[in-house]
Amino acid sequence: MIVQSRLYPFNEIVDEMNYKSHLREAIRFLKNKGLGETTRYKVPGSSLSVELKNVQTLNGEIESGFSNLADGSIITLFDKTPFPENGPDVVCPHFVELKWANGCNFDCAWCYLNGTLRFRPCGKKPYLKDENKILNHIRNFLNQYNKPCILNSGELSDSLVFEYNGQAISKKIIPLFKKQTNHKLLILTKSSDIKKLIKTEAQENIIVSFSLNAFEVAKRWEKGAPKPKNRIKAAKRLSDDGYKIRIRIDPIIPVENWDTGYKELIDHLFNNLTPERITIGSLRGLQSTINNSKDTSWVKYLDDRSNWGKKISFDKRFEMYRTIINYLHEKYNYSEIGLCKETVEMWNKLEMDYKKIGCNCIF
Repeated sequence: MIVQSRLYPFNEIVDEMNYKSHLREAIRFLKNKGLGETTRYKVPGSSLSVELKNVQTLNGEIESGFSNLADGSIITLFDKTPFPENGPDVVCPHFVELKWANGCNFDCAWCYLNGTLRFRPCGKKPYLKDENKILNHIRNFLNQYNKPCILNSGELSDSLVFEYNGQAISKKIIPLFKKQTNHKLLILTKSSDIKKLIKTEAQENIIVSFSLNAFEVAKRWEKGAPKPKNRIKAAKRLSDDGYKIRIRIDPIIPVENWDTGYKELIDHLFNNLTPERITIGSLRGLQSTINNSKDTSWVKYLDDRSNWGKKISFDKRFEMYRTIINYLHEKYNYSEIGLCKETVEMWNKLEMDYKKIGCNCIF
């Protein structure tokens, strides 16, 4: 496949045309082009250009949408997962990343950042990118691209990694999102430090997603992170204040009495709040993650290989998913459930339609 790129000819567009017109013109240019074709545009008065790209949706349609801003170092489309066609193919809808920081203060044994950031001198120690660049890129995105997106701020770091100092996302970034109504900021975290977040009063502009695990699993392998009960307490506080709350139960691990442990977690969660959506996923590990993890005691549960690294066996994953999904259905009449990085085969066996996916990182 040949991917071509062109800079949209702004000398042909009068300055009075607003950014919506530029977006429409760029999409019109791509309409009859092929998969992977790109074009760029820049609204007069803006310092950075936006790239649009034709991608294939999970429904098999070709759709023009956001690809990256400028060099893609701050805001870019996560499109590493190809269109799923066969049973072993992983399903993961493309989402927009806000790559404002790298690293995490917590020491979860299976954290993929151990492998992803292995070449940085400071490893996964938290690192803020150039602040002026971050803010400039966000302003340009918000001013130029009006098709609603969720920007995931927690893919390469915990979103609340700097809440203890002046680099907090609640202080620097959320105020920019409050100045517009098109886009949402996704906060993905294991933290319970939400004091500054509450003060932003950004209920209409952000979605907060807490990553949880069974109590004994978290105690054993999520070192340094607040206890799941404390995260749920923080989620309840935000929910009571009108924030939309999502939950990730990931990675599920088949430890002894796992079914009891995850049901206990779900009971405690629903005794406090009902989340907008729950996304579940199972333990997986790229070889780079395993090689750079200090504690590899979790690796013994991985006995299946895939193009996304090692996984728990298919039958065991199915058993865990089926148990948790049935429990949510039967006890709490809850069905807003998605799977994270699971195969077409798994979605089908669970009788769930991945083409109608509603998971953590998208609307």
